[in-house]
This record gives sequence, structure tokens and C-alpha cells, in this order.
Amino acid sequence: MERGDPEQFDRLGTLGVEEEFFLVDDDGRPTAGIDDLVYGSEPPAPLDGRLDHELFRCIIETQTPLIEAPGSARETVLGVRRALVEHAAAHGYEVAAAGLHPVARWRELEHTQKPRYRSQLDRLRYPQQRNTTAGLHVHVGVDDPDKAVWVANELRWHSSLLLALTANSPYWNGFDTGLASARAKIFEALPNTGLPTAFDSYEAFERFETTMLETDAIRDRGELWYDVRPHSGHGTVEVRAPDAQADPERVLAVVEYVHALVCDLCARYEDGEPGSEYRRELLDENKWRALRAGHDASLFGRDFAETYPLAELVEHETDRLGVSGLWTLLDRESGADRQRRLRRERGVDALCQDLLLGG
Repeated sequence: MERGDPEQFDRLGTLGVEEEFFLVDDDGRPTAGIDDLVYGSEPPAPLDGRLDHELFRCIIETQTPLIEAPGSARETVLGVRRALVEHAAAHGYEVAAAGLHPVARWRELEHTQKPRYRSQLDRLRYPQQRNTTAGLHVHVGVDDPDKAVWVANELRWHSSLLLALTANSPYWNGFDTGLASARAKIFEALPNTGLPTAFDSYEAFERFETTMLETDAIRDRGELWYDVRPHSGHGTVEVRAPDAQADPERVLAVVEYVHALVCDLCARYEDGEPGSEYRRELLDENKWRALRAGHDASLFGRDFAETYPLAELVEHETDRLGVSGLWTLLDRESGADRQRRLRRERGVDALCQDLLLGG
């Protein structure tokens, strides 16, 4: 059983970015390609040891190397993306990004044969069989395990703000769900997803993780798929709420905000600030508002006394943390709105082309 290690929490402020993408054919439709890109060839240097796949043979994942300073994030993220596009093109594929591919029909797509995923299919059944989701995950290093748990507790409110800003999956199995992020609901059908309850300490989190492993609820700690979690393998806090994005500027805006948030919360913890007592039900309501309405959502503020338009929350967070990227997410047409407009005005082929990554 894979267990975490509290000694991994030894560095503050480092970054890691994981992105999930769809491999597509010349028509922009998802196609099985991991045998060629992951198993059948050597990846270029930026992807060496940092290229994997997900449950479906059309979904591939990249991981950046450890980013020592936030100023290096742009170069690193763009370099990994360029390497993936070039690697895919060399084998006859293109790369697309969205929380769900708008024309993917899970019954027509192939599952991987990797033992980890075969085990999940056997245990989790229908919810995992249809899990064609793709997300963006950001890791920030934290230098103390109890601090990491406290920070993860606090980030539960912010995760819904991020989901509203990045909602990019209105289509599921080819039809319009009416949601801005259908990915969030599809993924929540799996166990150990969504917004977790708070943990009093790293010891409490570790007891929970151990119980889940020893009772065969999970096979490895990576199956705790919550929207935000302390990652006891990497020594980070990981934010997993956003949908995947084709536009790298959106990705970098998320990275900037998450890094600033975690560093700010670490300082608050060190100053002895008490943790927030969020009710899980109200956190879930905020997430529902975010995935349903995206940029049009009104979310509860951190005191959960009243709701605010997304723009007001972005202005507050931008001013408070001294970041600017959140306006990149809000001022531009949302991913969900853009997908709907392109399909309405230009058709599904244009929509599929719009989701492709550049070189």
C-alpha cells in the first residue's frame, strides 16, 4: 500500500503543474494514442518521466518538473506543452484541452489496460467507466505537515471560485448539459471526490488515509481525489478543482493565484490565525453555484453570510494578494460560453478545432 510521509513536507513555495489533455485525430475527435506516445516511443526531454495517461486511451497527462520559483512557471509550463504537441504531431495526433471533450462518447472510447485502472474499473464500475474528465492540478510546496492540512482546509472556499472562473465543459456525450462545468459533476460520481471535511491536524489526516488503505476503500493514496488535498507523497497542497484549459494564459493565471494563496495562508498559519469553521453543506452549495453558472455565478463570501458576484470576489482577491491573472480568467469569454457560441455560430467541427493546443 502506498502511504504518505510527513517528512516530505520540507519546502515552501515550490510549484508543480499537472495537465490532462485529449489526443485527437485530424478531425479533432478523441482517439486512442497512448500506446504510441507513452509506451511505443521515447518522449522528448521535457517529458521524460513526466508523461502518463489516464483511464481512457485518448487522455494523456503531463507533469512539470519541480518549479523552484514562481517566475519560472511560464517558461516551464509552455515548454512542457510545446514538447507534448510536437511529440503528438510526430505520431500523427493533435492535442486538445477542455474539462470534457464536447463530442466524446464514453461508450465508443477504449479503456487502458494498465493494472491500476483495470482495478478501478472492477471496483468502481459505472462511475469510472464513463470518466472522460480532464483537469488542471496545481501543487504548491509546504514546509510543515500540520500547516499543509490547515492550508488545505482553508482552500476549500477558494476552490469553488477557481471552478467558476475556469468552467470549460458544458457538453457531455455530445449534448449541452446546461452546466458550465459538467466535468465537476461527472467526476463527483466517484468516491472520495468533491470538497472534503476539515482535518484537525496532519495526524488526523494520516489516520484517515491509513484507515482507507487498510480497509481496501482505496488501493493507493492517489485515489483520494478531493478538490483540494495535502499530498503526502510530494509534500504539497494540491488544488484539483479547475477544468482543463486550451489557453495557456488561463493555466498560468490559475498557477499564479494558487501559489499566492498558499503562501498567504502559510503566513497566516504561522501568525496563529484560527482556522475557518466552514459547513460542508455550504461549501457544496458554493461549488454547485460555480459549476452550474460559471462566470455568471454568485458565490457565498468566506463568512457565508451573503453572496457576491464573481467580479466582486475577483476584485477582492486580486487586491488582497497583489495578483493580476484572475482578471485574465474573468474578463475573457468563459470556456463554457465560448464552446456554446462556437457550436451555435460555426458548428461542431469549428468547436473541436478551437480546443486544439498550439505549438
